[in-house]
Amino acid sequence: MFGTILLFLVLLSLLVFVHEAGHFFMAKKMKMKVEEFGFGFPPRAWGIKKGDTVYSVNWIPLGGFVKIKGESGENAHDPDSFASKKAWQRFLVLVAGVAMNFALAAVLLSIGFLFGLPSVVDENLPAYANVRDERVVIMAVSPDSPASRAGIEAGDSLLSIDGQTFVAAEAARAYIAEHGDTGIDVVVKKTDGTTETVEVTSEDLAGTDVHGIGVGILSTGLVSFPVHMAVVHGVSATWTYTVEVVKAFGGLIGNLVVKQEVSVDLSGPVGIAVMTGEVAAMGFSYLLQFAALLSINLAVLNILPFPALDGGRVLFLIIEKLRRKPVDVRVEAAVHNLGFALLMILVVLVTYRDFVKFGDQIWGTLRSLVGA
Repeated sequence: MFGTILLFLVLLSLLVFVHEAGHFFMAKKMKMKVEEFGFGFPPRAWGIKKGDTVYSVNWIPLGGFVKIKGESGENAHDPDSFASKKAWQRFLVLVAGVAMNFALAAVLLSIGFLFGLPSVVDENLPAYANVRDERVVIMAVSPDSPASRAGIEAGDSLLSIDGQTFVAAEAARAYIAEHGDTGIDVVVKKTDGTTETVEVTSEDLAGTDVHGIGVGILSTGLVSFPVHMAVVHGVSATWTYTVEVVKAFGGLIGNLVVKQEVSVDLSGPVGIAVMTGEVAAMGFSYLLQFAALLSINLAVLNILPFPALDGGRVLFLIIEKLRRKPVDVRVEAAVHNLGFALLMILVVLVTYRDFVKFGDQIWGTLRSLVGA
């Protein structure tokens, strides 16, 4: 567990540090004074001043921060102040962090596709693709289906059916369709590495016109491309993942507003730390893909028009342009402070849910560390 926590801190620090580096470099480009560029959060452990900027290393290793002169509206008459710059210049500084997270995701996915990244293997793969470690994975399980009642879950790997192994999902589907009515023995590998053998029999699935055991299966493998095409597919995958993440956030916000309920399983720092350990155990390629997805999630979250986030500050810029004058500094600060407080409350609530969900695993590890 200690290794998992350390890996999580390194991963989180990388994502946040890259985000803040985007703000830093763009602020410098726009001739703004950057008072401090810090790795980690205060208290400060070490720092050196070069030019107008203090470069610091801080004791709390959770990313980094950039302190730009006039970022809260002060010093508006100083030419090197954030507040004195034109709206388009401030806009570029605000979105630079998000852009860097998207760029990082594209780089990670491009590296992944160079060496092999977990992907669906189907007829749409180009001829120049190289596939290894191909396997059949259960991607979905219908509620109250024979598979669901037998304990088969989405994410399980299909090892064999009646003693026969399958590499292609189509062949496994055909076997289930032909022999499912008489009962089949299915061996699956669970996400925790254990294997289970269950017997299932096909039936008419409730609420559908489908007859089967109630699983959706796909062939997956580690897919790699030549160098130049790895970059193309890395950028393309970044766009595809971004669209899916935006859809997920849209569905989450829509359900919160309309139904006052959370339709997806949110995870906070504790949950992400646990998932980091689980993904790392699957291999470096999976960890690389996970890091890219986290970077995209961080980018999309930050660009939401919510106070205290980059998107919230962009929203105030838009309001400024529409009003043809800035919003009162005190009003904007109060709104961002309120937004930050709400975000912290959300983090606490989600973290509590994570402890409820993963508590046994966390406390068991802690007890083993202290020798209890």
